[in-house]
Amino acid sequence: MNIAHVRRLPNGSWDNPHTLETHLNGTAVRAASFAQVFDSESWGKALGLSHDTGKATQEWQKYLCLKSGCDDSAYFEGKPGTIDHSSPGAKLAEEIFGKEIGRFLSYCIAGHHAGLPNWYPDEAGGQSALSFRLGHTSTAKISQGQIAKLSNAKPYKPPWKFDTAGLDLSLWIRMLFSCLVDADFLDTEDYMDTDKAGTRGDYLSIELLLARFNRFIAEMTAGADKTPVNEIRQTILADCRKAVDMKPGIFSLTVPTGGGKTLSSLAFALGHAVKHKHDRVIYVIPYTSIIEQTADIFRKVLGDDQVVEHHASLDENESTLKLCRAAENWDAPIIVTTSVQFFESLFAARTSRCRKLHNIANSVVVFDEAQLVPVDFLGPILKVIELLTKSYKVTFVLSTATQPAFETRDSFKGLPSGSVREIIGNVPKLYETLKRVKIECPGDFQKPTSWEDLSREITNEERVLCVVSDRKSCRELYRLLPKNTFHLSALMCGQHRSDTIAEIKRKLAGGEPVRVVSTQLVEAGVDLDFPVVYRSLAGLDSIAQAAGRCNREGKLSGLGRVVVFVPPKKSPPGILRKAAETTESMLKTGVNDPLNHANFEFFFSTLYWKANSLDSKGIIHLLKPEPPECAIQFRTAAEKFHIIDDTMQRTILVPYGEGDSLIQMLRKKGPERWLLRKLQRYAVNIYTRDFDLMRGRGSVVEFSPGIYTLTTPAEYDAKTGLLVDEIPNDPELFIL
Repeated sequence: MNIAHVRRLPNGSWDNPHTLETHLNGTAVRAASFAQVFDSESWGKALGLSHDTGKATQEWQKYLCLKSGCDDSAYFEGKPGTIDHSSPGAKLAEEIFGKEIGRFLSYCIAGHHAGLPNWYPDEAGGQSALSFRLGHTSTAKISQGQIAKLSNAKPYKPPWKFDTAGLDLSLWIRMLFSCLVDADFLDTEDYMDTDKAGTRGDYLSIELLLARFNRFIAEMTAGADKTPVNEIRQTILADCRKAVDMKPGIFSLTVPTGGGKTLSSLAFALGHAVKHKHDRVIYVIPYTSIIEQTADIFRKVLGDDQVVEHHASLDENESTLKLCRAAENWDAPIIVTTSVQFFESLFAARTSRCRKLHNIANSVVVFDEAQLVPVDFLGPILKVIELLTKSYKVTFVLSTATQPAFETRDSFKGLPSGSVREIIGNVPKLYETLKRVKIECPGDFQKPTSWEDLSREITNEERVLCVVSDRKSCRELYRLLPKNTFHLSALMCGQHRSDTIAEIKRKLAGGEPVRVVSTQLVEAGVDLDFPVVYRSLAGLDSIAQAAGRCNREGKLSGLGRVVVFVPPKKSPPGILRKAAETTESMLKTGVNDPLNHANFEFFFSTLYWKANSLDSKGIIHLLKPEPPECAIQFRTAAEKFHIIDDTMQRTILVPYGEGDSLIQMLRKKGPERWLLRKLQRYAVNIYTRDFDLMRGRGSVVEFSPGIYTLTTPAEYDAKTGLLVDEIPNDPELFIL
């Protein structure tokens, strides 16, 4: 009898072993079920039955007895003292099924612990490459009985004809890989951790969630003020409900800011999912600064236990079995996540990142603020969106007030022409009806406004929001404003920002004077309502989003004021500066109404044309299978596909509020997952150069691998957050 896993019981005795045959069969059943969604059931079954065949050797069985299933290192290959069982299993699949079929399987089998491999060696070395592993391993020691069982599991031909010039085949392999690793984790968990396995599932059906949503909307509508803006929001909601019967595919939801997109898009997503039997709704949000707000809304509507909120990276650590097994697999009906988490997972190689991918299939995916899809990766992202729609039963909703131009046209290869359908019945009329502000453009685009002059203008306003394009500018302007001014930037941890926004809302509701200076984080999903908004020159989409914080509820007797000014410092280099320059050239031509929705197609098409590349890292080339070996560079592509370059920033835990006691608890207990989850609210990301500056002056300390905290609370300001460029001048603050 071959064994897959063993474990100790709480009383110290050994449980009956998890036999290899039981594990392979259990994994095969799950993987086949997962892959059935995209017509690849036989492939999932073959992977499940073959992934651990390399354990059917005397050498590995002896190793398991020595290490036991209680040792974390017994689960992860590549660690000192481990024995490689995945390479022999990968080679066996090619020997039994032939290279034409077996190669697709061997990528998944070889990577089911360490992650999808490259075919060719890379700069880091060659021994992890699949070509090397297949050439330097043997299947001779695998038991003949195991080989005989696998011989009957040959999968059918591939479910469709792949386009080998692009991402089609590599995406399919990654989806199969997801089915395998999730099935492997779940079957192992059933044996190793029965308590945890018992907590999975138990969610309401999409039908029941839709019923909950409809009850909530009915109650909310009955209690809402009968204002013109609320009446328009009801019209938008009605359009979303009417569109649910439309054939699955790609939709745009084009609604001005303040039009109630969040709940209206959820109405469409739930209704469409019920109509077309989708399994879940995935809500993708650009910023972690607003994801909690959206998740809280959904919990209020649907129930606390029906929504999975998945973001940040503190728990994306594969160094321990405990954290790796706890990674989300997105099996809940409602997922709220970030665009970084969603898109990077679609191009990932690591098991923890890929595990969730098969649950994207047969889902409704809503992209909130779709215009913020990163331009440098727009080429591969749009191609994957097209493939998921075509072959994986995914419906996408591009939800925004500033709809990007994603369809193919001259000089731009995007989504197929005519593939994006609008949900709103009459977009031009909606924008005209919801017009609540007037844009005031600079008289001279060559003459910047100094921070001193701007501060005097802002001080003359009692209720005003000013949005600038970078953290340093935000600090500089803030220092010139009255002491009761509020500051918002990403140098404040998430909890600090939430507390500040709550206080701003309280003062606005009470009619008190409120002055706020903020970076662009306030432009997406933060429901603030000012009579006057200043915005430094930026992309037309950013100006429109800032305008959405002005006269949001339409309660002013006239139009709100949105003042665009030329700042002392240009926007950061790259796509942000090109966006500002594109806007400037448009405004100089005398655009009558900058917020007219028709302007955004021209803005985005011009911006994409100006971009250096829509695939700056060559992702499509890396994932294009090279014949005759089906050579794909999975790992290199994953390393290069980082929307936020990890090498350019570091995370620091800060002692704001409860963060101080949580950090002390972290020192005592170590990086337990529940604790890291809580600490996400007390983390600040800074550029590496700033991190090096702070570390050089002794401001931060590493007390666990990759986890840093401040050495003194003096370097976190209660108003502005992390003090990167300045050091407090009161020596007593540094006395612990």
